[in-house]
Amino acid sequence: MTNQQSTSTLMMIRPVKFMFNEQTAVNNYYQKAIAGLSESEIQSKAITEFDQFVEKLRTKKINVIVIEDTLTPSTPDSIFPNNWVSFHSDGKVGLYPMFAENRRLERRPDILEKLQSQEGLKIKNVIDFSDYEAEGLFLEGTGSMILDRPNKLVYAAISVRTDEKVLEDFCEKFGYTAIKFTANQTVDGKRLPIYHTNVMMCVADEFAILCADSIDDLEERKNVIESLEKTGKKIIEISEEQKHHFAGNMLQVNGTDGKSYLVMSAAAHQSLNESQVERIEKYCEILSSSLDTIEALGGGSARCMMAEVFLPKA
Repeated sequence: MTNQQSTSTLMMIRPVKFMFNEQTAVNNYYQKAIAGLSESEIQSKAITEFDQFVEKLRTKKINVIVIEDTLTPSTPDSIFPNNWVSFHSDGKVGLYPMFAENRRLERRPDILEKLQSQEGLKIKNVIDFSDYEAEGLFLEGTGSMILDRPNKLVYAAISVRTDEKVLEDFCEKFGYTAIKFTANQTVDGKRLPIYHTNVMMCVADEFAILCADSIDDLEERKNVIESLEKTGKKIIEISEEQKHHFAGNMLQVNGTDGKSYLVMSAAAHQSLNESQVERIEKYCEILSSSLDTIEALGGGSARCMMAEVFLPKA
């Protein structure tokens, strides 16, 4: 059983009808409608961005399992699978309760079947938290939770989509300890909770990207920083402005040749300053791809599109 922070296998869902999701826009302040584009133009742009991104990952010897989305039921956000599922090196799979009703339809048992029958991966047991939806409680996978896998720590910004009760249940069932805090962003002059932790931080094997300024409570901010430092992570801070360009929405991934990459969107990459880029490149190469349409309409970026697969081989 490996206990690594990064994997060389990703699962990604190729969209069939990507579009602006009204149901998620109520508390995802990153979503923006794009005027003047037809549904087919949006889908065409999203597919181009998706395919180019996958191609770039594969060029770096990263194993990408692409699953085709289905037209029915309608799942406009299926391109972001990291919210409904997580795969672990002990053969466990987590299925998560989703805030938006149309996102609940993304949980597809046939995908788990495919990973076993076609990819030769072993699933020992599936831990399904989706019953919490009936109570109006949500925990959206590795969008809500930033996992430090070797240290069994989970960083979680509490919000409507990241509920403390479900988080505690996850910790109990997967053997993690939670570091909880509130992360905010300014919307129309008000400080409102950030909907997903993975837009403001990323934990890699030797470093962490952190928008510390979004943690308004100084005691909570100190706790997060101390926890990261205690586990040997060098912190690379990003500003709230950079966070708006998805500079927190990154993921460290390995090539099968052992090389390590920090994967992000072109917008996130462009928002970084020279010194931040230098600090990241001390640890790994940056791999970025243009995701402008997906970011604007989906309100999610590179990290959200990649579900890390740590499952053992059957």
